[in-house]
Amino acid sequence: MASVSSDEWKAVCDKFTNAQNLTVVESRNDPENDPFRSKYKARELLREMYCSLKSFEAGDGEEESGTESGEQRPTEPPVDGQREDGLGRGFSGDSPAGLRAAKLGAVEYYLGVNHVDTEELSAGQEHLMNCMKLLERCSVSSENVSLFIHARNQLGILWAGRDETETAQGFLETAESIYQRYMKEDGTPPTDMTEYFTTEEKLLTHQERTKRFELAYTHSMYYLAQVYKNLGETERAAIYCHSTLQRQLQLNQFSPMEWALNAATLSQYYITKGRYMEGRHCLSAATVISALAGEVPSEAAAQESETESERREQLRQKRAEIARCWIKYCLNILQDSKKLLEDSIGELDTDRQDELKIARRREEEEEEEKGRKSALLFGSEDTFDSIASLEEKVHCLLPLDFTEARAVFLVGQNYVTQAKDYFQMDGYVTDHIEILQDHSALFRALAFFEEDLERRCKMHKRRVDMLEPVCNDLNSQYYLMIRRQMMFELAEIYNEMMDLKLTLANRQADSESLDSHTIKKFNHLCSASAKYFQMFLDSLCSPEGKQPEHLEEEVLRPALVARFRVARLHSRLISSSPSAQLENLDKSLEHYKYVVQYCDAHPEATATVETELELSREMVGLLPLKINRLKAKMVVNN
Repeated sequence: MASVSSDEWKAVCDKFTNAQNLTVVESRNDPENDPFRSKYKARELLREMYCSLKSFEAGDGEEESGTESGEQRPTEPPVDGQREDGLGRGFSGDSPAGLRAAKLGAVEYYLGVNHVDTEELSAGQEHLMNCMKLLERCSVSSENVSLFIHARNQLGILWAGRDETETAQGFLETAESIYQRYMKEDGTPPTDMTEYFTTEEKLLTHQERTKRFELAYTHSMYYLAQVYKNLGETERAAIYCHSTLQRQLQLNQFSPMEWALNAATLSQYYITKGRYMEGRHCLSAATVISALAGEVPSEAAAQESETESERREQLRQKRAEIARCWIKYCLNILQDSKKLLEDSIGELDTDRQDELKIARRREEEEEEEKGRKSALLFGSEDTFDSIASLEEKVHCLLPLDFTEARAVFLVGQNYVTQAKDYFQMDGYVTDHIEILQDHSALFRALAFFEEDLERRCKMHKRRVDMLEPVCNDLNSQYYLMIRRQMMFELAEIYNEMMDLKLTLANRQADSESLDSHTIKKFNHLCSASAKYFQMFLDSLCSPEGKQPEHLEEEVLRPALVARFRVARLHSRLISSSPSAQLENLDKSLEHYKYVVQYCDAHPEATATVETELELSREMVGLLPLKINRLKAKMVVNN
């Protein structure tokens, strides 16, 4: 633009500086009744810049670029063609014509972002597409590569916001390929878009250029992670999320709490895949990085401003959420270990345990090293040691005995305390109960490893003590589903305790006869289990107490299993009174019959309770014989 005077160019640069200041700084103070005031002012300045650039261009005899109006929906492939042999076919990106196109394209880009910010998406899209068209004729160079990527990032975000995920994917993947090709073929710190309208003395350093360019690519990866997640490509989404988090740390461009929550969320993906080393690494990094947000301010009530109060509340909540992710880590690793070690009746398979211990001793060091290399590590010089130190406190290998399981349990229990401190019953009923249920599940998983049956029973009693008062106090009208879950779990806990007590009694007794104390305890546990199963079944009834003719899918299996268990429990109650025995057997038969009759009337239910149905049919055949024998015996005795 040789014909442009320095004063004319300085005027354009000043307008850009003012537009940026209005967009980034002044807009924060816009009144609620005019929230886009500063951005509208910035838009006018950008339009004036555009007119100035076009007039300079006309003065140079440059051909005018067409501007289309109306909604533009890109076709596949996008305007740059996504061609492997380079982008652009007209002229070099660093030629005078290429620079003119880049500057006009940059103004179109900023106008596009401005319209998107003011919720005028179609106009925003039009400007962003105009930017793409201006660059279409240029090859990628250090002068325009940043603009190439920023424009596609913005279009990717725009289309993702419209739930047009595959269209967004096209733009973002092109941005990624442009970055990768540029870094492979050139790699020099590229011009930042702001430098198009900056005087010589204010140009950026190479270091700052590199940082901004890498941040633009980090944004591409961040949005691609969201796109892949929405497309159901969870593995790919996790890889991109992990890389994004690592790049944010390297560039020192992150909000500590937001970063920590994203890392903790990513850990949950790794946990579900059984990749506990990566899961632990994400959670340790989340805990360390969240500490960078500072201490939770103390609650100095009168002097605390509303902003300080909100910040304190946010810090507490987000740290509690990270604690809940740690709970899930501990719970899942214990449950996965249980699945690996249990035999056909759910007890610890000691032979399998010994085999796994021998195998682990042989492979432990090798696997640890291999796993480390395959995991992308987080951290900088400042945080790496802290993250590694936290990791050392938690196992990432499946625990194989009670000592190892207890170490994991104690970590989980510590995070339960932290999470409950924020998510209290008063105000966070659902969250508080979910944490209690996880705590109960931690005890259940630990109990599997406990060989001493008395101690195992006490662990289950701890579960009852934490769940029962809450369950009985909950309002059924508002928390019906949660109450049902808790009633079913309590019924199962009492059932487990009953079996343990009977096993203990049989081990200790010299003969088959049980003493009255043991019988009383057994019957108490048996009745408590039946009571909670029955409460669950009653919760399915209409307000008039009528049983549902058709069970909804989400309660079908639990309801039929509850019926089966109640039948079994009534038949197991110990009584010296023949009439009481008869009453229990009649109730038992009634519930077994219900399971059979329901499945006969609803054949689709059969697959959900195959084992229970088979046993119920058997008992419907056997119990009447037992009942008749008991009745005959009662007649003789009378």
